[in-house]
Parts: sequence; structure tokens; C-alpha cells
Amino acid sequence: MSDPTLHSITQDPDDFAVQIADSIESFIVATTEVAKGDEPDSAVPFLLLEVSQLLLAGGRLGAHEDIVPDERYEPDAGPDMDMDDLRERFAVMLEPVDVFSEVFDPYEPRKAPVPARISDNLADIVSDLRHGLAHYRAGRTTEALWWWQFSYFSNWGPTASATLRALQSLVAHVRLDQPLAELDGLDTDEDLTEDDLAEEAGRVMIQEIAGPLGLGRRKV
Repeated sequence: MSDPTLHSITQDPDDFAVQIADSIESFIVATTEVAKGDEPDSAVPFLLLEVSQLLLAGGRLGAHEDIVPDERYEPDAGPDMDMDDLRERFAVMLEPVDVFSEVFDPYEPRKAPVPARISDNLADIVSDLRHGLAHYRAGRTTEALWWWQFSYFSNWGPTASATLRALQSLVAHVRLDQPLAELDGLDTDEDLTEDDLAEEAGRVMIQEIAGPLGLGRRKV
């Protein structure tokens, strides 16, 4: 449920902090709803849209000048919410396509891709965003913006970017009628090289995942 304090008539809807907070809360609410599994047929396209919109807010934070918190030490925002339920719901929902490969730093030469999971990424992103939202709801606006900006650079930004790439690639594979390389059995705890990833890859036909995940192919 939306927090009414985020839409108070005393707040300027054009204010930067209000817009960023609205975008972040919208992502949290929407992602949590998708995780309930009530509409699995539209899960992947909806996540593609939501992550794309979140990264617009992230880009605004990244382009903004450095935000300096009011206090030297971060005030206690309270305990972070347990993300295990959200993580597990997405893992079940996305099981055929949850694992993907990513390169953490595209500017680090010859860096081998590593396995990652969309479900882990989504849970980590929500956790980061909720932490800042706790500051915002407590009236610590500058602290919230500082945290969102800092964690955009250090964690949720790269994580969301990787997730967006995976979701976009998944949709593209289906729309372009291209089979996916299967990553079933790939352990995200293993330190695997690019050759290992290629060796693990099998073939998965698009029709096995298109229907259940709402990825109907477009006729040309």
C-alpha cells in the first residue's frame, strides 16, 4: 500500500526528492505485487518495464551533484526487512530463466562472466531501496537521497542494470524467435569461467517458457 505521506498536499510534486521517492516506492509496490504470482503470464514484461523506470530515477540520482548527508554518521533506520520471501517467490516464478551470466565491470579487461540470478538481484534492489525509504518516511530527506545515490553507484544501480539487460535479452530472444541457452544446473556459488558457462549451456526451446512467462512472440 502506498504511504500517504509521500503524496501530502504540502509537498511540491515537482520537488526532486518527492519524485525520486515516488519512483522508488512505485517500484517496490509493483515488484512486490508481481512476486505474489497472481499474474505470472505478464511477469517478465512487467518487470522489464519496472526496472527500466527505476533506472530512470537512478540516472537522475547519478547525474545529480554529490548529496551530502546532514549528519556525519548515518542515523539508525531500523532493521532491514527480510527479503527471503520475495527472493524465493521470484526464484520459483522465474525458475526456467532465473540464472543468467553477467560481467560486473565492463571496463575491467578480460573479466570472465559470472552466474547471477534475477531473483537475487530483485530482492537486493528492493532491500537497498527500502533502507532509504525508511529515512525518507522518518523525515530525513537528505539522508534518504544520499543513501539512494550512494547505493545507486555501489550496489543497486549495477544490479538493476544487469537485471534489465537479462530481462531485455529474454524478451528479445522470444520476440526474435531465437532459442535460449539453458543455464539449468549452473551454481551461482561456483566460480566459473566463460568456458564453463558455455559447456553448461544446453538448448531450451522458446515455446517452453514463452507462455508461462507472458512472452508471446510477435508475428512479422
